[in-house]
Amino acid sequence: MDPLNLLAHPIRLRIVHAMGGGRLLTTAQLRTRIPEASQATVYRHIELLLEGGVLEVAEERRVRGAMQRHYRLRQDRAVIGSELARSLTPEDHRQAFATAMTALLAEFSGYLDREGSDPVADQVGYRQHALWLSPAELDQMIAELRAAIAPRLANPQTPERAQYLLSPIHFPVEAPQRDADQPATEA
Repeated sequence: MDPLNLLAHPIRLRIVHAMGGGRLLTTAQLRTRIPEASQATVYRHIELLLEGGVLEVAEERRVRGAMQRHYRLRQDRAVIGSELARSLTPEDHRQAFATAMTALLAEFSGYLDREGSDPVADQVGYRQHALWLSPAELDQMIAELRAAIAPRLANPQTPERAQYLLSPIHFPVEAPQRDADQPATEA
């Protein structure tokens, strides 16, 4: 299964989110993160992620006669590469975005439904900003965001850390305005 089809499903995307930061989780632990999915559904999606190389079995041990597996995310396999992204049709992008938004909404609903959730104390944010950026300024902003985020992707789970879901989204809402007298320039 290609990476887009593998990751373009809300349950599988939520499994990937749950596994971030080097966590080792069992199917039962994943089920607590996705309570609206049946056990069979979670098992099926884990199997697909294993077959696709996005998850791997980190360890196996016998627990009360049954084999219990702990899974680990292969972060390098849990991405849509730039070459694949360039080959996507507008409908592919629309579907991938819809899947991401569905997973994001489910994650946020799960957070709000959790006992003790406190959006103010947890510094929950969902602001949107309309920015005017040239292509060079957009490249610079993306580089700065990557520089801020990338080192933190490897943070391990510790007692004082909470896992946060960060979803930067950016796209032009308006094309650049050109004067009728001014010829369009190549970027």
